[in-house]
Amino acid sequence: MKSMQRKTVGLLSIAALAAFGLSACSMDNASESAPSSEATASSMAPSSSMPEDTEMSSESAMDPAANLVGPGCAAYAEAVPEGDGSVAGMAKDPVAVAASNNPLLTTLTKAVSGELNKDVDLVDTLNGDEFTVFAPVDDAFKAIPEKDLKAVTEDADMLTKVLTYHVVPGQMTPDELSGDLKTVEGDTVKVSGSGDDLMVNDAKVICGGVQTANATVYLVDSVLMPPAKK
Repeated sequence: MKSMQRKTVGLLSIAALAAFGLSACSMDNASESAPSSEATASSMAPSSSMPEDTEMSSESAMDPAANLVGPGCAAYAEAVPEGDGSVAGMAKDPVAVAASNNPLLTTLTKAVSGELNKDVDLVDTLNGDEFTVFAPVDDAFKAIPEKDLKAVTEDADMLTKVLTYHVVPGQMTPDELSGDLKTVEGDTVKVSGSGDDLMVNDAKVICGGVQTANATVYLVDSVLMPPAKK
């Protein structure tokens, strides 16, 4: 996955016109009023600071760290302060590529790229549309008993079901996440809490609102399991 090419991700001025009444007394009076009209129109033109303010506001909105939430964001930034796996670095790549560069997501990366099961490769799917991704960190996979994890990874259908249960169509910022959200797998996840206390089902969001080129990622401390069918 690291061989994929990186791709990167860009904005009114308002003109005001004043209407002026022209005197009908004489042609001379009409010509004398013209400069006054031009001066007034000039004084009402928008200041040059407006486009600059708009540009600054836009740049602020594009800050990849602007919407981060979660108690582990500071530790994440300290562990990966720069480079492709950092918050700023991940914002430059599509989500599967960005995840492959994050040292906290090595197991998830293997799972979606066919390394754990050659019949399960979701890279093109994840990179091909806009998503919200709940990404279990490596410690979340380590918490699963080895025999149970092996049973899931060896079953292509089950592994696909589990992985797509972590993906919701469309990009959602932290303040948009709430209630029941339908996943790509078809079942729903329940989002509760807010800010640094955000939960997805029973998993805690370690650091969320991490931007990639096509997705918003929430690092979670547990692997989400879709409900068993009755």
